Amino acid sequence: MARNEEKAQSMLNRFIALKAEEKKKPKERRPYLASECRDLSEADKWRQQIMREIGRKVAEIQNEGLGEHRLRDLNDEINKLIREKSHWERRIVELGGPNYARHAAKMTDLEGNIVDVPNPSGRGPGYRYFGAAKKLPGVRELFEKPPELRKRRTRYDIYKRIDASYYGYRDDEDGVLERVEGPAEAKMRAEAVEEWKRMEEIRLEAKKAVKSGEVVNVKEVLFEEEEDVVEEERSREREREEKERKEKEREFVVHVPLPDEKEIERMIVEKKKMELLSKYASEELLVEQTEAKEMLNIQR
Repeated sequence: MARNEEKAQSMLNRFIALKAEEKKKPKERRPYLASECRDLSEADKWRQQIMREIGRKVAEIQNEGLGEHRLRDLNDEINKLIREKSHWERRIVELGGPNYARHAAKMTDLEGNIVDVPNPSGRGPGYRYFGAAKKLPGVRELFEKPPELRKRRTRYDIYKRIDASYYGYRDDEDGVLERVEGPAEAKMRAEAVEEWKRMEEIRLEAKKAVKSGEVVNVKEVLFEEEEDVVEEERSREREREEKERKEKEREFVVHVPLPDEKEIERMIVEKKKMELLSKYASEELLVEQTEAKEMLNIQR
């Protein structure tokens, strides 16, 4: 029995394959310019063809073992196809079709964060990096964000944030100060009301006393509080005097005899004399003088 290769080379099989090729339509090539296409369905078909080519190349560029040169070539081919796809998308919009560029995919860095596409010229979709091409030397630095430099604030920026809240004019708006000062305010208000009532009673008693002629009692009522204040001041004065007296009693007492003025003068003269002798006399002369004084029993 013949092998499969021999069967394929037989005259009948080659004739059948040739007839099948003749029945097929000639393979269409994608137009070089998108503006040459006049049919919306044809333009959409060529866009889908470009998308499939981009998908195959993106899957291939994920392999890091292809080498730097092959990765760069694949990345260039993908960017070329993306530019061609953008031309067909604009042509589709011109023919009345949907705007596919509105939902285009964003470029991401190695961590998956969306980054801006480098586009120095400002035209077209820009140059993108895919797969292992993002890890090539010189490309990784494009995705690294520079450290943020903290700008020093100027005096204008500092004073621009200062408002009424900075000076405490809006402390009552948050309600905290009201809760803290509420009890103290109520206490002070009660004391003020009580003092007013007491003064009113004194005033009424004074009026009654004036009408009845009891002037002495009126004076006693009016100056009762003043006498209490004076008595309190006197007690404080006595306490202060007692404290000063105790401080004086605790004065420091010297238990060492102190020299009088004559003794101090004699010591100063003796010190100056010794300084002059040490300056103008030699040590041998001083020793001889000391021995002579001891022999003569001279104390000075």
